[in-house]
Amino acid sequence: MPELIPQPRSARFPADGGTFELADPLLDAGPGTEGAARWLRRELGAATGWALPAPARGESPAGRPVIRLALRPGLARQAGAESYELHAEPGTVLLEGADEAGLFYAAQTLRQLLGADAYRRAPLPGAVWRLPAGDVADGPRFGWRGLMLDVARHFLPKDAVLRYIDLLAAHKLNVLHLHLTDDQGWRVEIKRYPRLTEVGAWRSRSRWGHRASPLWNETPHGGFYTQDDLREIVAYAAERHVRVVPEIDVPGHSQAAIAAYPELGNTDVVDTAALEVWDDWGINENVLAPTEAVLRFYEGVFEELLEVFPAEVSPFVHVGGDECPKTQWKASGVAQARIAELGVDGEDGLQSWFIRHFDGWLAERGRRLIGWDEILEGGLAPGAAVSSWRGYAGGIAAAEAGHDVVMCPEQQVYLDHRQADGADEPMPIGYVRTLEDVYRFEPVPPKLSEEAAAHVLGAQANVWTEVMEDQSRVDYQVFPRLAAFAEVVWSRLPLPEERDHADFEARMTAHYRRLDALGVDYRPPGGPLPWQRRPGVLGRPIEGAPPNV
Repeated sequence: MPELIPQPRSARFPADGGTFELADPLLDAGPGTEGAARWLRRELGAATGWALPAPARGESPAGRPVIRLALRPGLARQAGAESYELHAEPGTVLLEGADEAGLFYAAQTLRQLLGADAYRRAPLPGAVWRLPAGDVADGPRFGWRGLMLDVARHFLPKDAVLRYIDLLAAHKLNVLHLHLTDDQGWRVEIKRYPRLTEVGAWRSRSRWGHRASPLWNETPHGGFYTQDDLREIVAYAAERHVRVVPEIDVPGHSQAAIAAYPELGNTDVVDTAALEVWDDWGINENVLAPTEAVLRFYEGVFEELLEVFPAEVSPFVHVGGDECPKTQWKASGVAQARIAELGVDGEDGLQSWFIRHFDGWLAERGRRLIGWDEILEGGLAPGAAVSSWRGYAGGIAAAEAGHDVVMCPEQQVYLDHRQADGADEPMPIGYVRTLEDVYRFEPVPPKLSEEAAAHVLGAQANVWTEVMEDQSRVDYQVFPRLAAFAEVVWSRLPLPEERDHADFEARMTAHYRRLDALGVDYRPPGGPLPWQRRPGVLGRPIEGAPPNV
């Protein structure tokens, strides 16, 4: 059986079917399949040297093998959106998709079947391309299969983001949640507020390690994406059937914005003009002031953001809403007057007012708000969806109340958490979350009613980059665990304790070769390589098994 990841719904490769050579095939692309055809010519063409020309009209292929692409909408009724079938036999490979996304995933499966060298950027001398004869019928369990990439704490340049989109697509993941703003940096160009990037995109230094570490990297750090950079990212993702969810944090995690525009902060409590972009990690007390002027400012931010992230590819907009300390609001006469004027329930009600405002504002423009599960505090905004990160509890409460949920509990799928308890793990954070632990993650808690479970859109793995200073460190934390996560959200697996992790590990043997060909700096099964370690740099390991909350 071919070593496919994620595991398909159904695969039939008879033992006596053998393999056959696929040499310089034609590409017969039916109506509506142009996107998959472009991808095959670009990616498989680079790896194999194939030109993949279309058959001449009326001309018989005369023994030349053919890859045929077709849309089969009836497949969606049978197997759901994004489903596909692949049929391989000597002379013909047929890829059929329920829709364009399904056809694209069929092409991804074809690439896996061709072997690890199909992931290279140029053909190796003497390469012979062989396929197993057989059939695959497949489709995803969830519609939201995501990765949250924090580019605010440590900036990743545009090319690195494009690379991660390709890596998501290779694993049949379809959501990239970009965490674009935080206390430590503002990463999106807003033309009407140029200081957000002139000032807010740069910090003078960074703590090296967890916030308990006494070490500092004194090199200034920063960067941002122009609006055209982000348009390119969105278009590149859409071509690969990946939706991009932008996140702009309100009302907490906002010191970078306040450093750029001090009037956004609680000026009657803090000398906000003295604030700089934060150089440390953790929860920051400097939050937005609850004023109409602040609302108008962020409406301007979101107006430009919505133009860059069109609704057809980015229907959701993330507004953060997490970890908003209330100390300044409690001390602020302006904030207390606002609470009295609005008649809300204290500072939690004030936070809810912030979120409800933008929920309505976004809904009027055809978008849906999503926020971290703190948006439940003070009352859930109507129509809002929840990213349940503090555990399952927030997601359970939201789903039972009829709100859509993306499950991303930190105890299970925060990929910044360490992968083993050895001393060589670089800057170890949080609980040990092994490859097997992630493989046994279940997005739908058993206590959910059937009606509430239908509100679980899916799940995402989150990657917070406080201790990930560059692409190599991100790779180390994300892989190979993202492969296990991808199987969890794509495949219809048994209950967690019944999952065949040994079979998954056996299939990972082939997958490591694919990651090698892609240049992914993953954590090897035997532990970190010498250059992946960070000896002497403190993390924040948490001992024991994580609570199931």
